[in-house]
Amino acid sequence: MITKKEAGKVQGSVVYQYTMENANGLKISFYTYGGVVQSLLVKDRQGIPRDVQFGYDDLDGYLKTPGCYGAAVGRYANRIGGGKFTIDGREYHLTINENGNTLHGGDGFTFRNWQGVREDDGEEPSVTLRLESPDGDNGFPGNLTMDMTYTLTKDNGWKIEYRGTTDQKCPVNMTNHSFFNLSGDGETALDHILWIDADYFTAANEALLPTGELAPVKGTPFDFTSPKAVGRDIGADVPFLKDNNGYDLNYVVNGWDGATKRIASLSSPKTGIQMDVYTDKPGVQLYTANQDGPAPGKGGKHYPAHGGVCLETQLFPDSPNHPEFPGGITSPGEMYHYTTEYRFHL
Repeated sequence: MITKKEAGKVQGSVVYQYTMENANGLKISFYTYGGVVQSLLVKDRQGIPRDVQFGYDDLDGYLKTPGCYGAAVGRYANRIGGGKFTIDGREYHLTINENGNTLHGGDGFTFRNWQGVREDDGEEPSVTLRLESPDGDNGFPGNLTMDMTYTLTKDNGWKIEYRGTTDQKCPVNMTNHSFFNLSGDGETALDHILWIDADYFTAANEALLPTGELAPVKGTPFDFTSPKAVGRDIGADVPFLKDNNGYDLNYVVNGWDGATKRIASLSSPKTGIQMDVYTDKPGVQLYTANQDGPAPGKGGKHYPAHGGVCLETQLFPDSPNHPEFPGGITSPGEMYHYTTEYRFHL
């Protein structure tokens, strides 16, 4: 089932709110503005729907407190060092928005009103949103058309499919920045059990830019190859954790070959809800909401530090400046095409 209603306006453009529900009772509500997921309701072990997403009660909350809660991120998710890169001998300079670097595309797709272009109200309901990004947008080359499809699957998953084309060579790296708390209670997610299929992560400097080294997780607090509580090692006195008050790093998916597979799982002991992450991307950014929420969220909740877990599937950070990393540049005639699914069960 799909419903659609007007939610407000942004710079004179109407923002719509879509709501979809599948036969299992999985229910999602999202805006055309930023593709923001406003709520994601999943039934717990007692059959009670739990909202497992950070967010605000209405569109106004997202407009007054700009951020990435539940939003689409592009053109290039994560960081590009120095806000610049070179393609075919030409250097491009981007919008700088974090410590001399470009984070999440600058004034990126999170803050744009996408357009609904297709609805399929079938057994697996879906809505496709489209964004036209012009040549020079935040300094990126090429006219980019990005289609993003949200689907609720028969397997009780929320699937995101990205399809993009450009008329010039351009870095493209889409993700979704959902903050998940599978207890849905506004408390921390430190008790959540996490598994990540990654023996390595991309080592980074103080600005969280990759050094080029793939560092092993074995014997470190970054090892989630065996399931463990998010909070078990989060307070360890080691770089990346102490400096950032938690996890904020890119994991290298084991055996990546471009095929879709399960790469991570997160579960709440309180509700019994488990979320499996499937993707065909080579990396996943683990971010543990390392600061308190900037404003009261849904129902007046104050989201605490470590109140949510982000599992942002992606190409590696700063890939345009690291030719040894997979992907990063989309060329004319090519289709940027990746899929991620967050699948829920008990």
